[in-house]
Parts: sequence; C-alpha cells; structure tokens
Amino acid sequence: MGRHFEVRAAAMAASAKAKSAIYMRASKEIYAAAKSGEPDPASNLALRAAIEKYRKQCPKDVIDRAIEKAKGGDVVAYIPGRYEFMGPGGSNIIVDTLTDNVNRALVTVRTIVSKKGGKMASVAYSFEHRGVLNFKGPGRDEVEEALVFGDVDVASVTIDESGELEVLVNPSDLEKAKAVLKDLGVEDYDRSETMMYPNEWITVEGEDLQKLKDMMEALDEAEDVQAVYTNVENL
Repeated sequence: MGRHFEVRAAAMAASAKAKSAIYMRASKEIYAAAKSGEPDPASNLALRAAIEKYRKQCPKDVIDRAIEKAKGGDVVAYIPGRYEFMGPGGSNIIVDTLTDNVNRALVTVRTIVSKKGGKMASVAYSFEHRGVLNFKGPGRDEVEEALVFGDVDVASVTIDESGELEVLVNPSDLEKAKAVLKDLGVEDYDRSETMMYPNEWITVEGEDLQKLKDMMEALDEAEDVQAVYTNVENL
C-alpha cells in the first residue's frame, strides 16, 4: 500500500532501534490489555485485539512475556495520551502515547514535532476512528456483499494494484467483520486494528516532505509514543 500513514511502517523496522521501539509498544499495550481483564485472549477481547495487532511485528516471546508480566503482582500504571499537531506542508498529525510519565511524554513529543516545524493544533476533525482490515483474498464485490449482509457497518471496501483489500468499518464492528470474512476463508491480516483514519489525503513535497519523514522516524523511536497518524499519502 502507498498509504504509510501510521509510523509502525515496515521500512522503519530495519534498524535495531526501531525494532526495539516496536517491541516496547507491543509489550506495553498487551500488558495493559491483559491487566484490564483476564490475562487470557480467549476471554479478553482487548487482549486478543492487541495480540492480533502486533502478531506480525514482533516475536511470539515478546507477546508471551507481556502476558506473563500481567499475571504477576506488580502493577505498572500506563496512562494513555493524545496530542494533535499541524506539521510541515500543512500535514495533520495525531500522536498517541502510553506512558508511566505523562510530563516526559508530552515534552518528548512536542520537542520532536517543533524541531521539524510543527506546532500544536486541533486536527482531530480531519480523521475518523475506524476499524481497519488489510488482507488478500476474495474479490472486492464478494467481500462488500458479505459484510453488508452480515450487518457490518462498512465505511468502504477498496483494493490496490497488488490485489490487497482494505476494509474500513465502525470500530465496534471490527470483530464482527472478521467473523464474516472468516466464512469467506480470510484469516490472515496484514493489518487488523482500530485507528485514526484521514478523511482526505494530501501530498507533501520537497523540504517539507523530508522534515516530515525525519519527524516520523524520531517519533517512531520515542519511548512513550504508541502510534502516529497523518493525512500525508506519499510518505
């Protein structure tokens, strides 16, 4: 896909530092999900969703260790945060954090963004909270028909040049959509999560594009950053 709008892009996983950041995000999110209920994905929907989200991005032992940690007596209080920015070239950026130190998270994120010409601004209006599924399998029309007849609240079903489908649904219908798709033989997803999805895409060029790429890389490696979303299509 050309829309690398979330910072956990495969290209950034090449460096050891970026991989370490991904593993840390996975560990924190899975730990927090396991602590929110039973540490068993069979009965804990949030935990199951977190595992599915990171299943292709980190080794199984990273996931298993986070669940085992949640079963212990110690409790780490991870606090979620969300920060909105206007970035280079008129880009809109949302940064989600999960941290045990809110002040540190805010200072880190704001410093990274401001160094590359960004500033805090209300931009959430340009995104929608969506359930997103990316996969290869049946044809677009077959998928869309099955989802509609399965009473799934579908926003869109698109297909790219490689034949990969992208399904956007109401976040509360993500698991229902997966159940419908399972009947079509779809069980393997490149992406399966809820996220902030742009209402419209823009392109950024030249120096602004390089500043944005540098910003995204720095945010990707920041300790407290959990996810980053932007409306720039050509990253």
